[in-house]
Amino acid sequence: MDVRDYYQTLGVPRTATAAEIKKAFRKLAREHHPDKKPGDKVSEQRFKDINEANEVLADPDKRAKYDRFGKDWEAYARAGAAAGRAGAAGGGRAGDPFGPGGPFEGYTTFGGPGGGDVRYEFHTTGDAGQFSDFFKMMFGDEAGEGRTAGGRTFRASGTGGSTSIDDLLAGMGVDPAARSRSRTGRASAAGRASGGVLLPVEATAEITLEEAFHGTSRIVEIGDRRLEVTIPRGVDSGSRVRLTGKGPDGRDLIVVIRVHQHGVFTRRGADLERELPATLREALLGGEVPVGTLKGRVLLTLPPGTQNGKAFRLSGQGMPRLKGGEAGDLYVRIRVVLPTHLSEDARAAAERFLDLAHQPDPRA
Repeated sequence: MDVRDYYQTLGVPRTATAAEIKKAFRKLAREHHPDKKPGDKVSEQRFKDINEANEVLADPDKRAKYDRFGKDWEAYARAGAAAGRAGAAGGGRAGDPFGPGGPFEGYTTFGGPGGGDVRYEFHTTGDAGQFSDFFKMMFGDEAGEGRTAGGRTFRASGTGGSTSIDDLLAGMGVDPAARSRSRTGRASAAGRASGGVLLPVEATAEITLEEAFHGTSRIVEIGDRRLEVTIPRGVDSGSRVRLTGKGPDGRDLIVVIRVHQHGVFTRRGADLERELPATLREALLGGEVPVGTLKGRVLLTLPPGTQNGKAFRLSGQGMPRLKGGEAGDLYVRIRVVLPTHLSEDARAAAERFLDLAHQPDPRA
């Protein structure tokens, strides 16, 4: 099983700008440079991972392909280019991998003949709350609708939509219209692209933030086999779990992770943010306020005179990191809630207090 996410490696969200990626890379490269930590093998490997991630994410074209295909984007690109050359050499139109002589002659999807039934069943471990059971195939047509290739029909069952072959071909620079020009004929290469690249089967697992924090698992049914896919702690949307050779016809099975948005916490890489309501008394006079985290409750000490919007950092209370190391932090932003519906006595007391409490004009 191989889990890899360049965005997590640099500690940036998938929506990060080029400037944010550059800033994160420079910071991490300085921190883990071999000259700074000679002999530290962990830091040396981290430095290599950081450079690899930056090499891809700093290049707009490579980043676009990585966002579409994950860590295998180079293999897909090579397969698409080879498919185009093979189609032209075989007498078909250039860029037509489904034409006569093309490596996908007779195929209508990359699933290929003999793909087998692949079903996804929800399963989890731990007490992480209410979890989603949504899985969907990334290859093939609508759930439950079989497609015919090479004289055989194959089907992927489950819920949700799918990523079409048109999208995949377009991402590789191959003419998607080739799909409709050759739907019959013999099947060649049994699901392999030109050059021997065995195309994997992908599925999407939607999980909660709690599951991403604690780790979880899913059950994947392939024919008469049931495989338990372990999803490690710290995954983020776009993380990919690979089971080598466990898919149909010996292909790799890749589970792409999608983490649901949370009602309380906002994730920023390994860090979390949340808002915390506080009373006027707590903000004005200070005190200990309970804060819910993904680990449990902790007490936050507010100093007297805490302003509305003030942020506090709780070290180590964020998300675990996928490749180990210290966990991220939790940033708690205070939202002062003022009392309403004051009685006459309370209003008079407030006026006396405010007359005594000298406060400069904040708009001056």
